[in-house]
Amino acid sequence: MTIAIKTDLSSLNESQREAVISEDKRLLVLAGAGSGKTKTLLQKLIYLIEEKGVSPSNILAITFTKNATNEMIDRLIISADQSGGYERQLFDKRRSFADKQQERFTQQKKYKWIEGLTIKTFHGFCFSILRNYGVNEFDNKFRIIGDEKKDAEEELSKYAAPEIVFEVMHKLLIEQCENTEYLLQLKRYILDYLIDKIHLKQVDPQYLPKDGKYFTTLNGTKVRSKSEQFIADWFYRHSIKFEYEPLLNVKDFSFTPDFYIPDANLYIEHISDKSYPMRDKEEQFKKGNLLLVKTYESMTKDSALFNHTLDNIVKNRLPADYHKTVSINFKEEFHGYQEDVKDFVQQVIRITDMIKVENIDIDTVLEKARKDQHERVRNFYELAIQIVKKYNHYCTNKSYLDFNDLISTSTSLFKNHIDIANRYKNKYQYILVDEFQDVNNLQVELIKLLLTESTQLFCVGDDWQSIYGFRGSNVSYIVEFESHFTNARTIKLNLNYRSTQNIVGASNEVIKHNKFKVDKDVYASKRSEHKIVVYSGATEEENIQFCFDKVKELLKDGLNNEDILFLYRRSKMFAPYFYRFKDEHIKVSSKTIHAAKGLEAKVVFIIGLKEGHGGFPDIWLEDRIFHVIKKANHDLLIEEERRLFYVAITRAKDKLFLITEKGNESSFLKEIPEIFTVKTSTPIKSVVEKVITCSKCFSQLENLWVVCPYCGEKTNKEENNDK
Repeated sequence: MTIAIKTDLSSLNESQREAVISEDKRLLVLAGAGSGKTKTLLQKLIYLIEEKGVSPSNILAITFTKNATNEMIDRLIISADQSGGYERQLFDKRRSFADKQQERFTQQKKYKWIEGLTIKTFHGFCFSILRNYGVNEFDNKFRIIGDEKKDAEEELSKYAAPEIVFEVMHKLLIEQCENTEYLLQLKRYILDYLIDKIHLKQVDPQYLPKDGKYFTTLNGTKVRSKSEQFIADWFYRHSIKFEYEPLLNVKDFSFTPDFYIPDANLYIEHISDKSYPMRDKEEQFKKGNLLLVKTYESMTKDSALFNHTLDNIVKNRLPADYHKTVSINFKEEFHGYQEDVKDFVQQVIRITDMIKVENIDIDTVLEKARKDQHERVRNFYELAIQIVKKYNHYCTNKSYLDFNDLISTSTSLFKNHIDIANRYKNKYQYILVDEFQDVNNLQVELIKLLLTESTQLFCVGDDWQSIYGFRGSNVSYIVEFESHFTNARTIKLNLNYRSTQNIVGASNEVIKHNKFKVDKDVYASKRSEHKIVVYSGATEEENIQFCFDKVKELLKDGLNNEDILFLYRRSKMFAPYFYRFKDEHIKVSSKTIHAAKGLEAKVVFIIGLKEGHGGFPDIWLEDRIFHVIKKANHDLLIEEERRLFYVAITRAKDKLFLITEKGNESSFLKEIPEIFTVKTSTPIKSVVEKVITCSKCFSQLENLWVVCPYCGEKTNKEENNDK
């Protein structure tokens, strides 16, 4: 029995229909929030098969997440299933996730036109390329190494490596620390910049200890200067025991010389421009017949000279049989510093990802880092790049690919083996890409390698919703689409079917403040009398109480828990709300804004809309370490924060509540014209007390007095009470 596919285009608006039937070879469908972009993409896919007679095997649809892939397949099955049975099963809350997965698989097999389509994530698509043809570029029996034991994509999880990225990096770091010099350099870096944070002490007084000792030596001693730290570390490296600032009283007074070497019976005073006058101390050393040697700050400018000086000063005075080397190991040296070592490893993982996404040569990164003006940055890369190289070699040796490698190795395969590239170019005559605003450099390079002059590239996305710059996505590919793809055309979907006109109007006004964008005039199909409610609590408790009361009211009016969604910039913002609702046995859909992209709810609360640290916008100018690979721009970061606010606003279908802090409102709230909002807050009590006065002699009266005792005038209580 043949079942017809639904190909009715009458439900599409003019712009959607234009996009579906377009023959343009490079087409960007620029879709505003709630404008039916996924529906348009799916209708395009069905139109190609049903009306244009395109074989499903010649169509490639690329998504960003496995959930998006499943949703696309579900919608296609629903389109083909005239009985409506699959849709009922899909939304049946009694059925388990596993049951739904199995049913999806069964239905996919049932409809051969759906089974013939290639609908995959970027990673899933590249996995299949390398599994089938990657033997010329890499071991095609590779396994995938990820950040967690369980990978999000079920089809790839069975090929997961037995270890995760962090475990491998940590293991390689320990292995590298078998080199004593590397180990001590790493410890020096961790002590200086992760423990002591010496790079912050110059700009932030909160990091300055009261005793002035904020440099930690390799043996854990706190000293006052970098030079003294160098001296103490030299002793440690040469296994020479020392005492720092021992209390000494020779004859006339007590004082603390900088260092004492017991085995050489030697005192060392390090002289800097901050040192106290030495004359009185030197007299005490002479009276006690004690050996004193002075070192000077000028010597420290040449580390080789300073090493040589210390060698001459100390070693010649040690016993002949004094041992010269020390046996040290990773476990002992980093005892108590394991969390800081983990932080270092996480930073190395981050730059490894960035290097791959930005497609930069490792040695080029190191060369650039060595020229950085900051010692901390230079030291980090000297340590980190060695681990990055070991990691890359280790993964190749073990036949591991991480998620960036899946794409870059596929790209390399196509470049180096034209026959395989042509196989895919000839196969996929139509390439559809969802959420195009989230693409990164690697993904765009892969797409371009799949294109021929006759291939139709159909991209759908919204530059206003590009919020993954921190992961490496590059918004310029969608904003400047026509410069990245020749002979390209853009069609805009401007009608929002999700939200009311107040919500759409407010979101439009907010995003207008961004400069790097494509202008769109988005308007709403829904009308509503509800304005956006902006609530300013004097305290967080007031905000929580307001939200709690509103949620109870909404539930009483017939809404379900899943109709209400709480959004926030960072997870910790919601913690106090969570506990309040939990105590009251109310269950509140809640997500970070990043996690909520693509979702919608009848009522949305956006909390934490305050200015400054811990608020929203939350501008996080990342550590300069990462700027070596990719420079951060404050203006672009604030634009991404504004896009994030836009995404949050446009999740709301009917009602939107914006929760802020009285006197510290988010700058984003000021970008919403008052025509779209109603503002409410707990009023501040008047600081002026009500005073009752006589209307004749103006004397102050008590509340219960009927007649003024000073002039006899009868009081008018009603008049006074109105004052």
